[in-house]
Amino acid sequence: MSTGWIVLGVVVVLVFLAFSAYNRLVALSQRVGQAFADIDVQLKQRHDLVPNLVETVKGYASHERGTLDDVIKARNSAMSAQGPAQVSAAETQLSGALGRLIALSEAYPDLKANANFQQLASELSDLENKIAASRRFFNNAVQEYNTGIQQMPAALFAGMFGFTKKDFFDLGASRTEVEAAPQVKF
Repeated sequence: MSTGWIVLGVVVVLVFLAFSAYNRLVALSQRVGQAFADIDVQLKQRHDLVPNLVETVKGYASHERGTLDDVIKARNSAMSAQGPAQVSAAETQLSGALGRLIALSEAYPDLKANANFQQLASELSDLENKIAASRRFFNNAVQEYNTGIQQMPAALFAGMFGFTKKDFFDLGASRTEVEAAPQVKF
């Protein structure tokens, strides 16, 4: 009789651990999803700003067509990207293209003095800071989630419940390209 109670007690404890682990992993997964949605909002604002910036630059630097086309292609690619890995790669390209576009202002003093360009560049700079903060929050959420699925007792149940490792929003190999100051050539 006492053996039955012990077995029942062990089963109840295991069920409790499974439910607790599942609920914790669901909460962590939701946090990752919400963090990615925050990044997505910031990126959409940046995507909406890019055409205005390009149009402003066109009036002053019309012979810089290659740079302008690169920015538009990178924006279109970024808008159609899906999931953190694709979005990260596409946004890295867009950041590089925008860096080259902003660098054009150094070659065109009239453009640099244009109030509309200054406002758009300021908005872009503000958005870049917000994106960086959102990316840090997302990566923190992913780190907590990935740690959560590897810690005991959740590690015993994570695979059964379909929880798998998530990818960070990383600049990857092109980090040095994005962080490097754009070269201005006359």
